[in-house]
Amino acid sequence: MTELIDKLEKDGILSKEEFVSLLKNRTTDDEKYAAQKARSIADSFFGNKIYLRGLIEFTNYCKNDCLYCGIRRSNTKAERYRLTKDQILECCSSGYELGYRTFVLQGGEDPYFTDERMIEIIRSIRAVFPDCAITLSIGEKSEESYRAYFAAGADRYLLRHETATVQHYEKLHPKELSLENRINCLKTLKRIGFQTGCGFMIGSPYQTPENIANDLIFIHELKPQMVGMGPFIPHAQTPFADNAAGTLRDTLFLLSLVRIMEKNVLLPATTALATIDPKGRELGILAGANVVMPNLSPVSVREKYKLYDGKVCTGDEAAECRRCMEKRLNSIGFETVVSRGDYIGGDYAAY
Repeated sequence: MTELIDKLEKDGILSKEEFVSLLKNRTTDDEKYAAQKARSIADSFFGNKIYLRGLIEFTNYCKNDCLYCGIRRSNTKAERYRLTKDQILECCSSGYELGYRTFVLQGGEDPYFTDERMIEIIRSIRAVFPDCAITLSIGEKSEESYRAYFAAGADRYLLRHETATVQHYEKLHPKELSLENRINCLKTLKRIGFQTGCGFMIGSPYQTPENIANDLIFIHELKPQMVGMGPFIPHAQTPFADNAAGTLRDTLFLLSLVRIMEKNVLLPATTALATIDPKGRELGILAGANVVMPNLSPVSVREKYKLYDGKVCTGDEAAECRRCMEKRLNSIGFETVVSRGDYIGGDYAAY
């Protein structure tokens, strides 16, 4: 399968049939080969520098009822919370002192946070921390809303597409949500000028190699600046409570393939990856990732933002989390940088 990995590096894409063959027939040696190639590509763009994003999970209310998600509206056992604007700014302030220059505001699709409230929060962060990037991850909105957030000072937007196959999407989401709208949102975000991130769960219920091939082709066609991928992990209060989690092996291989395909993309080693393996983040970096997103949320609410079971670092203070992350990355030859960590644009001439 190394010839297909080489072809992906050279051409930037494979056919659906080639991706399926690669996913089904790869060996351990193929995975090592892909990881080495992916890390070499990442090093050519970013060196041994790993970008930090300070994650602020500011609300776990959500109007949606996605079948895999622990904060779905049907989960009556979820202990709901919302952070105030002042609490969010306190998170940013502590993060700034620790060297974070990107803040990621992530939450469920919470109707309480109207455009007016979000604009006030974005403007406040922009005023106090003008040298920082502001990333939003708050779901599907109208073009008018997205434009208002961008005008207020937001730089980036994360919106996982979850799956690029309609039939698979419908098995994971309630009827009121559609893949068509999800993709339209992503295209709108790019058109407005956001650094845009998509992504999908690895090992989600009903997922097939053909689905994953569609995801990889969609990512290549969208050309996002960021790709967020992590293993599916079941949550006890969802319809998929008894489903198996996605695997470390699959996740690492797909991180490598995305790095080889979209060479300069910003690629996180996610908390979910660290949840399924104690060294998941480090292994993700070695497979081609170049971003980590430690949690800046108040410790009092971290346990409540449970998209899946077993989430790591829910009890760590921000400073403790930062020191731990730096030590872990140093141990494998990488260093965190005090930087916004923007997307490096242009073609691949430097590679």
